[in-house]
Amino acid sequence: MSPFPPEPPRDCPLCPRLVAYRAENQAAHPDWWNGPAPSFGDPKARLLIAGLAPGRTGANRTGRPFTGDGAGIILYETLKKTGFARGHYDPDGNDDLELVDCMITNAVRCAPPLNKPLPVEEATCRPFLKARLAQLPRLKVIVTLGDVSRRSILKTLGLPGTAIPPGHGVEGQVAGYTLINSYHCSRLNTNTGRLTAAMFEEIFERAKAAIDA
Repeated sequence: MSPFPPEPPRDCPLCPRLVAYRAENQAAHPDWWNGPAPSFGDPKARLLIAGLAPGRTGANRTGRPFTGDGAGIILYETLKKTGFARGHYDPDGNDDLELVDCMITNAVRCAPPLNKPLPVEEATCRPFLKARLAQLPRLKVIVTLGDVSRRSILKTLGLPGTAIPPGHGVEGQVAGYTLINSYHCSRLNTNTGRLTAAMFEEIFERAKAAIDA
């Protein structure tokens, strides 16, 4: 059994740079969450969505993945459209949003400066991701949002980060799971048209089909 729990402690000390950034945000905004963002969703989920890391004013502020930033708007709208979520989404997290057969987590649980975790921080946080996967007994499909997430999931499963190539819509079978990679639903990608609502919705329709296969 892994010595790591599926969720880091609120005051996780393992990554010095991220701890310092957390303290900086805590000093400036003591009313924010300012800690590792815990996974959110159904413990019996057959779909896991793996993001990159909490945004400074998103999950680092609210304590819930993809809540409080632009990426969360398209993600939760898409999940509701495809049947993986229900209820009302509020960017402050004051809502009744519920995930259905789905859980969301991040490759790195603490907000990194400039939204860019270091490789050593990805590796340090990986045991929590491994423990999270181990506690999803019905898991069938993993949707990775961006290349950091794709690499982290593959390495967590004991595979090289190149086992499934990058690219939107790339799909493969790994360690008994179907992995589907998507461009990250960041404002940069959606505002430039690199990722459209239709492209994103199609990823989750494919995930639903793979679950039901």
